[in-house]
Amino acid sequence: MRNMKSICTKLACLLLVLLVSGVAKGEEIKLSTAENIGSPNGQLQLNFAVNLKGEPLYELMYKGKTVIKPSKLGLELKDDPGLMNDFTMTDVKTSSFDETWEPVWGEVKQIRNRYNEMAVTLHQKEQDRDIIIRFRLFDDGMGLRYEFPLQKNLNYFVIKDEHTQFAMAGDHTAFWIPGDYDTQEYDYTESKLSEIRSLMAGAITPNSSQTQFSPTGVQTSLQMKTADGIYINLHEAALVDYSCMHLNLDDKNLIFESWLTPDAVGNKGYMQAPCKSPWRTVIVSDDARDILASRITLNLNDPCVYEDVSWIKPVKYVGVWWEMIAGKSTWAYTDDLPSVKLGETDYSKTKPNGRHGANNENVKRYIDFAADNGFDQVLVEGWNEGWEDWFGKSKDYVFDFVTPYPDFDVKMLNAYAKSKGVKLMMHHETSGSVRNYERHMDKAYQFMADNGYNAVKSGYVGNMIPRGEYHYGQWMNNHYLYAVKKAADYKICVNAHEAVRPTGLCRTYPNLIGNESARGTEYEAFGGSKPFHTTLLPFNRLIGGPMDYTPGIFDIKLDFMGDLPHGRVQTTLAKQMALFVTLYSPLQMASDVIDNYEKHMDAFQFIKDVAVDWDDSKYLEAEPGDYVTIARKAKGTNNWFVGGITDENARTSNFTLDFLEPDKQYVATLYADGKDADYQENPTSYQIKKGIVTAKTKMSVKEARSGGFALSLIEATPADKKAVKKWK
Repeated sequence: MRNMKSICTKLACLLLVLLVSGVAKGEEIKLSTAENIGSPNGQLQLNFAVNLKGEPLYELMYKGKTVIKPSKLGLELKDDPGLMNDFTMTDVKTSSFDETWEPVWGEVKQIRNRYNEMAVTLHQKEQDRDIIIRFRLFDDGMGLRYEFPLQKNLNYFVIKDEHTQFAMAGDHTAFWIPGDYDTQEYDYTESKLSEIRSLMAGAITPNSSQTQFSPTGVQTSLQMKTADGIYINLHEAALVDYSCMHLNLDDKNLIFESWLTPDAVGNKGYMQAPCKSPWRTVIVSDDARDILASRITLNLNDPCVYEDVSWIKPVKYVGVWWEMIAGKSTWAYTDDLPSVKLGETDYSKTKPNGRHGANNENVKRYIDFAADNGFDQVLVEGWNEGWEDWFGKSKDYVFDFVTPYPDFDVKMLNAYAKSKGVKLMMHHETSGSVRNYERHMDKAYQFMADNGYNAVKSGYVGNMIPRGEYHYGQWMNNHYLYAVKKAADYKICVNAHEAVRPTGLCRTYPNLIGNESARGTEYEAFGGSKPFHTTLLPFNRLIGGPMDYTPGIFDIKLDFMGDLPHGRVQTTLAKQMALFVTLYSPLQMASDVIDNYEKHMDAFQFIKDVAVDWDDSKYLEAEPGDYVTIARKAKGTNNWFVGGITDENARTSNFTLDFLEPDKQYVATLYADGKDADYQENPTSYQIKKGIVTAKTKMSVKEARSGGFALSLIEATPADKKAVKKWK
């Protein structure tokens, strides 16, 4: 049987070569050697070959079904014949790897990194140079990358285009956003691949800062589902010193091809050997829950580079933010536009606008609330000079990140926070002036260290200054990582907004504790997001790493805004609580204003109780764009928390608590949609139920339209067992 299997595999590889060679009648047939590799469990099979034109290509099978049809690989170089063809295979090395490692923080305490690897060396005879294409097959997917050894004829080179293909086997359903170079802040669109071109124009909104690069270009992470129930996810891992990859779709042949974000003059990458590309990833399963459970993106990144990680801590925080997003208060101290150098404005000659959010008394109130409810930090935006000029669009608008407004006493507030067992979280809005930020970075981080800050939310709103670079190009990606590394010198954690979407670098640099890089809660104030948006984020945006989504809005209709113009939240209140579990992040913000929480302290109890770091995660129910139900075990405890959300359709979530320890009892507290709850008609209707449960307890929870539920499972004490009734 083993010999027969080997013969069949070789025949399949030969057919692959013949299929893509395009051999004309009568042409001499010269086949290159074909190679293959399987995943550790044998369910994934990769075939690799070089066709008669010397073009490298691969195909990927899952349980005998085609996931990626024969697809070409290669790079087009500037002023160079390129790395596209005329290759011969000169060496193939295979190996296996199996380790278990512990992340500094994460969805699970331990991660298994097991794969089979094939490294293929390709030689261009005429150019006399080599490249290596490295494949890793995991049980749940594949990674591939290009490697460029140091050699005489491939030293410095400029990438004109990368041509990594992903040929689809059918007109799959896709959940996508347009291929914008500067933002991911879009609602997702669900469509067939063949419909993307016609729908693309409607997906572009005025919030987009950059016209899409192609009428069929989409961003990664891209989630798809085939007609026969196979889930496919395309993304990248370990994006370092390279441009972010989008995907162009040839919608006639259903072939995706990598499209790198260009720089200001149109080049895609500046390389110096020895070097390598990021990994191109394919996650695949016939169970949607496996996509959420995949750790491929993290496993394809290097281990943590820091010896001491004791200073890196997950954080639950509140902040002076939502009231400014909604328009009730302002970032700027005054509406006057001084247009002078930072630190030289005489604020005694300006008129305070009376709505500045980052004032001493308001910040102290948030500190008190955080301390009273067990929160770690308080984010304060709009604390520093420069906002008047920026909002006024002065040609001189920049920030120095150390000069506070006159109503924000840095030393007093940090001392007050420390006395309450709370820290303040810094905010650095760069206004896109990246070189200015880099010039001030050491001084700004030292200022943080001197004043008790250990975490910063950085922002990159607007077009890049001064070179006109894009947010997702190689130049900016190098800056984002530079900021994270520099922050580590001062033991500071970074939460970068408007930066490139993550690719698992938090494994290597775990002080990169959060990113935005998607359409977050702020858009609920601007007009809302689609009800299915948060059911897709775990399948798309969160594949690369956690998101600072800023959930927890209890005033769904934003009534606290009075007559001021605003949007409304497109969920129920119960769904807002569930997001603390379904949208994983070690950096979770209870983002509503204090007054709104004080009206619903019974529901707020779940946000107080829920953890931000986990020993285990179970993905109980999942269907992209429809629903997600996730259970997580709090770090170092036996307590579990469950969150379930749905789209615009009401549903009933059914699951068993079999992930609990079988010999223990737990106090279950369920925060669910009320019987009359509806995200449009009655979004704040909720109900709370409590009872004793075990691992055998079956749960059935009704979710309203765009609703959800949150469930805490706390190990029962002897007193609990007497006082709390059995769950019914």
